[in-house]
Amino acid sequence: FPISMEEGPGLEEGRPLIELPSQDLDVNRKEQKKMIRGEPIENNDPRETAPSQHTTGEVTEENTRPARANSSPRPRTRRKCKKQFAVSTQWERDLESGRLQKNTNLCSTEGMNYFCCCCARRLGNMFVLWERKDGTPIIIAGPCWQFCTFVTVPLILLVCAVVAYFVIANPDNNLPFWVAFIYIPVLLGTLTMLACVSCRNPGLLERVTDEEAGSSGWFWNEQVGSFRPPGALYCRECRVMIEDYDHLCPWTGTGIGRGNMPYFKGFVLMVNVLCYVNIGLVAYALLRGIL
Repeated sequence: FPISMEEGPGLEEGRPLIELPSQDLDVNRKEQKKMIRGEPIENNDPRETAPSQHTTGEVTEENTRPARANSSPRPRTRRKCKKQFAVSTQWERDLESGRLQKNTNLCSTEGMNYFCCCCARRLGNMFVLWERKDGTPIIIAGPCWQFCTFVTVPLILLVCAVVAYFVIANPDNNLPFWVAFIYIPVLLGTLTMLACVSCRNPGLLERVTDEEAGSSGWFWNEQVGSFRPPGALYCRECRVMIEDYDHLCPWTGTGIGRGNMPYFKGFVLMVNVLCYVNIGLVAYALLRGIL
């Protein structure tokens, strides 16, 4: 920059004064004096609010502080709330008021439920043995699980054991060995279908109280305090709302709905096949003994 020699108040004689270029002519003489003396200049421009380190020559604590890592809070994982199923409102009121007393008599149904299903979560008269995180049942027992466990299963096993011992394993009948390889899979298939029907979710529905469901063709059910779609019905024995409810089967111990209907049909088919096979084997043994 060009330098001129001027005298003025407060300045030493012969001290050079810096002439600013044309774009900085708006700087007054006081600011020029501060620039010569090395004093800080006040910044009146609102667009520049941060102090300049080069002008003041000061080092603040914020400038020497190391840059922090990104300390943004981690996103919290929301816990999934369990589903609220359409259960009998009367049962829920009895449960909250403590009217459902624990019965320890093993000769009664409630006593067997208390001892055998003590670790299960109860939904009406059904017992959830294994469920997903959202509460959807994976293994669930119906209200008539005692009949299925102590009547249906022993009856099937007893009849098949008698036929296997006196007919298939009897050397006097001279049955070919492949009969046993057909009989055992039929028996195992029947028990498998029975387990799938008895322990599978029959189609429990969630509780829906939104009035928009009523405008879409759903019907209000007072027993569970929820709207229900067409085909869903309330099971008095199970005390829950079941989708596409058909009937309660005491032989399988649970209600039959959309969730276990295919397995129920498979169980009926396998039971009929097993019965016909047993009848055929017994008839063969009797005719052979008579002839």
